[in-house]
Amino acid sequence: MLTIYHVPGTRGMRAIWTCEELGHPYQIVPVDFSVEYRASQEWRKMNPTGKVPVMTDGDLKIFESGAMVHYILDRYGNGRLQPSPGTEEHATFLQWSWFAEATFARPIGEIVNHRRVFGDNAREDAIEEMQSRAHLCVDAIAQELADGREHLCGNEFNAADIMIAYSLHLQQRLAPREYPEQLQSYWDRVSSRPAFGPASS
Repeated sequence: MLTIYHVPGTRGMRAIWTCEELGHPYQIVPVDFSVEYRASQEWRKMNPTGKVPVMTDGDLKIFESGAMVHYILDRYGNGRLQPSPGTEEHATFLQWSWFAEATFARPIGEIVNHRRVFGDNAREDAIEEMQSRAHLCVDAIAQELADGREHLCGNEFNAADIMIAYSLHLQQRLAPREYPEQLQSYWDRVSSRPAFGPASS
């Protein structure tokens, strides 16, 4: 069975959400999120960087959330939640899936790390610059939805929406701003899906 080592609010949400959408069985193992445990040899054997989440499937171990999602789709999805490989739609799907982490989540992560390292000495001008870069990503998503489509790859929900929605979830906490109407409607739509509740709890 798929086993997801998870802390609520972290990127394991993506794998959980994917399983919930597919109706595929999984189990969650809670992880001690303390700095001490994540630096321990026990956890570093699971993820050499000490981060969360990790997913296992038999002897297979994956510690990147995007890779977890794509593995679940390819192994258990039977063509669901992604367009057919080799199509233009699949290229768009990959673009937004990778944008979610490689581009959008990066400045948000920098905010977290800056505050963690500098504490009370954190520079607000630096944080504002990071937030500004996150807001550019928000604008890019809103622009993609400006033609009235319901989801990033058209009118059908897929795993690119899962990837992006988690990054929006982070952004709302760490770089908040008011959304354009089309993006607010999108967020309301994806976050009201039944699978979102178990993933975000």
